[in-house]
Amino acid sequence: MENSDTAPWYKRLHWQILIAMALGTVVGLIWGEQVVPKVGWLGTLFIRLLKMVIVPLIVTSIVSGVSAVGGGRSLGRLFSKTMGYYVLSSALAILAGLAMVNLIKPGVGANIAGTETATIPELSTPSSPVDLLLDIVPENLVAAAAKPNMLAMIFFSILLGISIAGLPDRPREFLVELFDSAFQAMMRLTSGVIRFAPLGVFGLITRVVGASGLESFRALGLYMATIAFGLTFHLLVTLPLLLLLLGRINPRIHFRNMAEPLAMAFSTSSSGATLPVTLNAVENKVGVSNRISSFVLPMGATVNMDGTALYECAGVLFIAQVMGVDLSIGQQAVVVLTALLASIGAAAVPSAGLVIIFIVLEAVNLRGPEVEVLVGAMLAVDRPLDMYRTVVNVFSDSCGAAIIARSEGETGVDTTVAAD
Repeated sequence: MENSDTAPWYKRLHWQILIAMALGTVVGLIWGEQVVPKVGWLGTLFIRLLKMVIVPLIVTSIVSGVSAVGGGRSLGRLFSKTMGYYVLSSALAILAGLAMVNLIKPGVGANIAGTETATIPELSTPSSPVDLLLDIVPENLVAAAAKPNMLAMIFFSILLGISIAGLPDRPREFLVELFDSAFQAMMRLTSGVIRFAPLGVFGLITRVVGASGLESFRALGLYMATIAFGLTFHLLVTLPLLLLLLGRINPRIHFRNMAEPLAMAFSTSSSGATLPVTLNAVENKVGVSNRISSFVLPMGATVNMDGTALYECAGVLFIAQVMGVDLSIGQQAVVVLTALLASIGAAAVPSAGLVIIFIVLEAVNLRGPEVEVLVGAMLAVDRPLDMYRTVVNVFSDSCGAAIIARSEGETGVDTTVAAD
């Protein structure tokens, strides 16, 4: 995502990560545990850099995204429909990931970097819906940021964004520009941190292989299959059902009209880079008006990320399984809610999945060096999953535009397969 398609292959981040993964595997196999202290700190440093940017990145992202939508009664109905669809589709994606990881159990019995002997953390979970609501509303915002209580930070950021959107023009424009500028600065900082990913992956994979050999890759392969099954179910079952039930739209026609943006999404792994192609296809092939598409699709690039939300939920449960932690129904509900809320504001951030997973992990108090090693191992095999997640994200955005256009009375949506 961070590299231009015109750059030489060896300058593209995903190739650098794959090379780092291969080198880490070789070094870990040859020198074993004795090499871990010498290079493992690279992975620790990378994880700390990621954690450093989480709170300011999420706050500026959510506030700038929500506030930029703007106020006014004329937008109220369209905004409500759009947010309603995006919350529904993201929630269904998360539930699909939850079901797959509980069914397949990819982390049960796995020993990645000695996690079988790790100390099981004490997990905290609200005892009732009232306790959950009280946990979401922070008494002290600074204390919530320092903890960090990410549910509280996300909740406050959403409310602040909505409040800014309702201000008169002059103060609203000033604050929108201020938070957008802060968000752009945090994106630049985060992009710089992500550029360090190959060295971080090298340290993390060396630690994994040096401590547990190649056994860990079996669990990672099953984890990848679990995520892929969940994404496929959401792409081929859930979203087509939403098209049929909410929009009375033939999913086959919509798939064929969206073929070009989906191919672009898979090759670039970037919803933002695909947005111009998506807009063109949704308007000229799907048949959605510019009034709908120009509002729904850019907003989707900010608040709708079904594939990433699914990945966060399944990834956190996979880590819990490897750690030998049995998450209760209540704790899994917290995972679902946190993944849903975090996905609202983090879609536009670089490597959003990597940032959000720490937010969800913190929500159920899963932390420590073993957890960080597992996240690093997941990052090393994440490139193909990232490509697939982007396809799901883009397709969900297009489904939302088509469904909302139909609900607004537009009759020419996906009536035929448009000619190229």
